[in-house]
Amino acid sequence: MTHPAPYPIGTPGRPWGAEEKAQWLSRQRRQRSYEEDVLQRIESLRAAFDVTEYGCLDYAPDRYPLYAVRNRDWRDGRPHVLVTGGVHGYETSGVHGALQFLEQRAEAYADRINLLVVPCVSPWAYERIHRWNAYALDPNRSFHANSPAPESAALLDLVAPYRDRFVLHIDLHETTDTDESEFRPALAARDGVAYEPGEIPDGFYLVGDSEDPQSAFQQAIIEAVAQVTHIAPADANGEIIGSSVVAPGVINYPLKKLGLCAGITDARYRTTTEVYPDSPNATPEQCNDAQVAAACAAIDFALEQGV
Repeated sequence: MTHPAPYPIGTPGRPWGAEEKAQWLSRQRRQRSYEEDVLQRIESLRAAFDVTEYGCLDYAPDRYPLYAVRNRDWRDGRPHVLVTGGVHGYETSGVHGALQFLEQRAEAYADRINLLVVPCVSPWAYERIHRWNAYALDPNRSFHANSPAPESAALLDLVAPYRDRFVLHIDLHETTDTDESEFRPALAARDGVAYEPGEIPDGFYLVGDSEDPQSAFQQAIIEAVAQVTHIAPADANGEIIGSSVVAPGVINYPLKKLGLCAGITDARYRTTTEVYPDSPNATPEQCNDAQVAAACAAIDFALEQGV
């Protein structure tokens, strides 16, 4: 049996302090541009949508404006729908899938829903292709009161006025090979616990809410995405990433308890997508298309229920 090499920062068994976090931060390098990849595309949407700045991240010397996109002419009585992407900055199709949905499909729903889309919740992490923010915090475990993650706090403030009006929230994510090669080992090192290797599923899956699973809703999304890319099978234990598969391509988490983005509203229909971009059977275009297919299937299902 082989054992993974210890993470290069920190002392095994001891949680990181300020020194280790500073060492980790010094290793992070900008690898792509939020301005070029995201903000320029959002700017081009102004002709058809309302674009608002809902906050700004100040990670000196860098500042990152945070933008939300809404369809125009919001009206009382229409269902509110929330689409979020880029909570984890390294999960590329979450960001580009949300933008592609806005560019190609969102206008078709303009007269039926009040749509709010946040394409890139974590721009600092997007540029560095990382899961955490600059404080070595995971925004997707930080959606709770008095959040220490500014990305999470800003999004919570944005949705607060409509929290009980949303009928649907779909949060666009990826599961990548670097979850096992980098991010889970880093998490174990940061928290001073032993790293236990896991298995990366090959294919798309969903994370529903164990407190309110809405099985038919989850399955409708799986069926739509299966037309675009393959669905992740269960492993030998009948699980995906350590959780029991409750239906093809579906597992459940307690979204609110874990501080996950998909739990920030009181929407009846809540889910997190997980695309697998490292599969030899998937292209970047398919990954983006899968996110768009998931968003459309989610909205279509909600509307068919007469919400």
